[in-house]
Amino acid sequence: MSGLTNPTASGMMVLVRRLLPLPMVLVVALLGAACGSDGDGGTGTGITPPPPARAQVQAIVASQDHYAGAPQRVAVGLVTNENELVSYGSVGFAFTYIGTAQEPSEPQAGPSATATFIPTYGTNGDGEGPAITLPSEARGVYEAADVVFDRAGFWQVTVTAEVKDVGRQQALATLAVGEEPSLPAPGDPALETENLTLDSKGVSEAAIDSRFVTDGEIPDPELHGWTIARALEEGRPAVVVFGTPVYCVSQFCGPVTDMVQDLSHRYDDRAVFIHIEIWEDYETQSVNQAALDWLLLPSGDVTEPWLYLIGSDGTILDRWSTLWSEDELAAELDRLPPMDG
Repeated sequence: MSGLTNPTASGMMVLVRRLLPLPMVLVVALLGAACGSDGDGGTGTGITPPPPARAQVQAIVASQDHYAGAPQRVAVGLVTNENELVSYGSVGFAFTYIGTAQEPSEPQAGPSATATFIPTYGTNGDGEGPAITLPSEARGVYEAADVVFDRAGFWQVTVTAEVKDVGRQQALATLAVGEEPSLPAPGDPALETENLTLDSKGVSEAAIDSRFVTDGEIPDPELHGWTIARALEEGRPAVVVFGTPVYCVSQFCGPVTDMVQDLSHRYDDRAVFIHIEIWEDYETQSVNQAALDWLLLPSGDVTEPWLYLIGSDGTILDRWSTLWSEDELAAELDRLPPMDG
């Protein structure tokens, strides 16, 4: 992404080593921004201006590591100025190229797509919508698949939603698109990573799964029996989820890890299932080497959660960032042949 400077980075992308759970900005940053102040709102007139319309919608791009020339998923979360979310149904995405930091461009129309609501695993995703909901009612993002950007640079996405009981709403968000992916991507060979397992010596249980801190045990031992390196050596497909369930600001890491755990019971004949914890030691802000191997961006940031599907030949078949559909992952596992042994 040479020549790009993310216009939202200074306000959105600063966490430990800097860990980047961007979707939570969708809930945390915008909800904080929606809080008003007392008085005249800084107008200097002594008159308090009227509040904005209830359903004023703001959009934040939740997916990460976009790049040019290949079909990929783009996910956007929608938040209203009343600390509510837009959930359910589908919305429209229209992408526009706006240039680079060095060479801004007149807006040039790009691809368009229909984006479907993906709920956080374990929450309701079947409501009539799009509709305004409280975070306690529904949490998720709208995702479009197979979006192809024809060049690197900054792109805007215009989100159009017909919101129940409100009407048509539009919101803009900006995303950076690189020449190449910064992280391992579909078609790349998987890294021969020796991630921590239940057999690892001299490490804390919390470095294997952060839920040991709250549960006093590792709740998903079936996800901590294999290394990626062993799966590759034995020619076994692998589903690998990267996330830190206890410390994940987005609150997505626990649910997506639970999803992978549940799928491991149904598809243990199709792939091995692996959870890689982000933190080696949260107190010292030390990140596990396996997470650094896969998720370290050129900026020095680490991003989560991620899910990778690796084929029996060691090639990355697919990847998902932030949030993903159980049905979509299950469909890809259904297409894999049963493993021998």
